[in-house]
Amino acid sequence: MDPEKLLRYCLAKPGAWQDEPWEGDVVVKVGPKIFAFLGTGEAVGVKCGKGRDAADEWLVRYPQDATASAYIGRHGWNTLRLGGAIPDDEILEAVDTSYDAIVAALPKKDRP
Repeated sequence: MDPEKLLRYCLAKPGAWQDEPWEGDVVVKVGPKIFAFLGTGEAVGVKCGKGRDAADEWLVRYPQDATASAYIGRHGWNTLRLGGAIPDDEILEAVDTSYDAIVAALPKKDRP
């Protein structure tokens, strides 16, 4: 997965916009909330489930390329390495799932 292509894919989602809350770390938000951490382009951080149980399926399937995200991993966030064993279509599906979960949790006034 090419990091530029992934960024374009994220930004094509309704209401998505790019931010850099920490110098050098690109994120994509919908409303005021992050749905994809793109960082430096080597991986993507996404919400992979409501909690660790659902998100842990990624760790079992791709032990070399999926890890629980630091600090927010307990809330179902994983970091998925780009260019590894995870197929591109599964990376895009994970972004879709993350986006949908974040949009669903937004107040109606903030939803696209």
